[in-house]
Amino acid sequence: MVDGYLSLEKICLLRPQEEKGGCLEETDIDGAGNNNEYLDEATLVPPPSDQEVHYYDFHILHCASYSVPVLYFRAYCCDGQQLMFEEIEKDLPSQSVDTLLNSKWTFITQEEHPYLNRPWFKLHPCGTSEWMKLLFLSDASWFNNEIAIERYVASWLSVVGQVVGLRIPMELLKEVSGSQL
Repeated sequence: MVDGYLSLEKICLLRPQEEKGGCLEETDIDGAGNNNEYLDEATLVPPPSDQEVHYYDFHILHCASYSVPVLYFRAYCCDGQQLMFEEIEKDLPSQSVDTLLNSKWTFITQEEHPYLNRPWFKLHPCGTSEWMKLLFLSDASWFNNEIAIERYVASWLSVVGQVVGLRIPMELLKEVSGSQL
């Protein structure tokens, strides 16, 4: 096995700076009704003065103890200042925040990145193997250990990414799976 990680870096999230009624009001970023849209930095324009910019870096590593992928991430402002978990929590989709509030155990923890030796957050991998089996339950290739790694990782990321608001384009899933998903 080759050591290393997959990386998706400098994903930009724009969100309003002002809170209204105790929660953040969603803003239409691209004029097409897409709220909290992740933008490629190559297409970024300076944000309006009423929006705060947060950047996210995502790394996918293999967790040897669970034998599954695990998502590490960090968040920072445009000046490079790391965001505290309380700020990250404001960027999370509402269903993730609800789960965090109602769960006895947290599924987002902070620990040292295994390769970078710096503190990063990670989504805990417990249970991943079980729900991945459920995801591929109707796929005979799963039982024959014939699932391509690209398809496995794309499927895994399409589920795990939702926890942190990372959306996987349907075209990617279709391309990786040969339109089988």
